[in-house]
Amino acid sequence: MNRIDYISSLFTGASQRDNFQRLDSIFPVATMTAAQAPFRFAEGRPLRLPNQYSHDGGPPKSVEDFLSLTETMALLVIEDGAIRFERYATWGGHEAKWVSMSVAKSFVSAAIGIAVQDGFIGDVSEPITAYLPALAGSAYDGVPIKDILQMSSGARWNEDYSDPESDINRFAAIFAQGGSFDAFPATLSRERASGTFNLYNSTDTQVLGMLLVAATGRTIADYMQEKLWHPLGMEADGQWLLDSVGMEMAFAGLNAVARDYAKLGELFRNGGVWQGRQVVPADWVKASLTADGPHLQPGDTGLSDSLFGYGYQWWLMDGEEGEFAAIGVYNQFIYVNPAKKLLIVKLSSSPDYGTVNDESTYREYETISLFRAIGEELED
Repeated sequence: MNRIDYISSLFTGASQRDNFQRLDSIFPVATMTAAQAPFRFAEGRPLRLPNQYSHDGGPPKSVEDFLSLTETMALLVIEDGAIRFERYATWGGHEAKWVSMSVAKSFVSAAIGIAVQDGFIGDVSEPITAYLPALAGSAYDGVPIKDILQMSSGARWNEDYSDPESDINRFAAIFAQGGSFDAFPATLSRERASGTFNLYNSTDTQVLGMLLVAATGRTIADYMQEKLWHPLGMEADGQWLLDSVGMEMAFAGLNAVARDYAKLGELFRNGGVWQGRQVVPADWVKASLTADGPHLQPGDTGLSDSLFGYGYQWWLMDGEEGEFAAIGVYNQFIYVNPAKKLLIVKLSSSPDYGTVNDESTYREYETISLFRAIGEELED
């Protein structure tokens, strides 16, 4: 399969279970090597998944049916750092490097936090154009870095995967036909004042990737390998998909194995500390998991296009247990419930995802309901 055929097949109902574990055969990649001393999670007492879950006040549904419906390649349940449940589809496996989709956004945010600590970025209140002057005159002109981290840039944007003319599909065309991701953000115009409305916009994350490269003078893969990939003891190589000029697809292009995805969630569950070392600054983790404006709160606020809340490239759930998640299209998840010391990774190729632009195919709120049922099973 070539890149045009692959991009054209997305959000059409076509099977992606093979493509999502071999994108390095379709696109160029930059590799982050496995750690010399890989970390391996302890094995905990085996957990039996619940038979059913409930969602949105409806009748109970089958857990196994949902996992099958969303073509779950990997499901990993970790409690207090120990694996309680791990299962892979016969057409995947524990060594499958699965594409992150937008789960990558949370990795980029972590790297930005480290770059702030390293002094490459002064403060997130600074305008992005102080580091990326080429964005002057665009939607990003003068926009604080913090507003971009919080998906509140104010840029006009349409992320409807089912619409061939949407902005996200125009952006994806660069990947299919060749070109530079970095040239795209300057084409966006401003719709509203930044910091007033939470509008999910994948270009915001690409701009953060551009910031990381401009500020550090290094590629995303190179900087992340040193600052995140190796310190977390990643047990397999990670790969970043690249555009035609060698820039990483910051908003969706990470490829990794399930256990290595889990390590980012466990890092943030523990306040940025890994094996006694502060890898990501504690104040960055706290800010990342805090909805600190009216437009970032979970629920139907009228100031967001989502019912989830939002932090620094992390989704925030309502309730008293501090749940947060990295979420990618086709049902990719790193979910954390700090109150239950629970972490779940779900890697999937949900076949009808995005064929209709609503929850009926996205099933993201429903997936959280399933994860909460697993959390209740831990307590039982």
